[in-house]
Amino acid sequence: VQLQASGGGFVQPGGSLRLSCAASGRTFSGYVMGWFRQAPGKERDFVASIRWSGGITYYAGSLKGRFTISIDIAKKTVYLQMNSLTPEDTAVYYCAASSRSGGSYYRSDEYAYWGQGTLVTVSS
Repeated sequence: VQLQASGGGFVQPGGSLRLSCAASGRTFSGYVMGWFRQAPGKERDFVASIRWSGGITYYAGSLKGRFTISIDIAKKTVYLQMNSLTPEDTAVYYCAASSRSGGSYYRSDEYAYWGQGTLVTVSS
């Protein structure tokens, strides 16, 4: 399994970015795909997740309404649309894949596969 995250960069407060996570290496039917982020000196936090089949989504409560996770199954790519960004959103963003069934999918230890991370910097 390979996960390739991209789309990070520098953006001013109030701006938007869309992150992409290209998945390869197997069939992901039944998987849950997640985005996490880790700010400097902080723990890795859950951002959002989506079921590969069915598209059921979950969000960290503080981010719902600003961030949207989606999936293009044909392209085997998961997206994270981030709007109204603030400096507090500055972090390395990681995509991850979980084959576990019945989990909450909020914890990083539920995900066996991780991408390399893409840096998002929000600053004026």
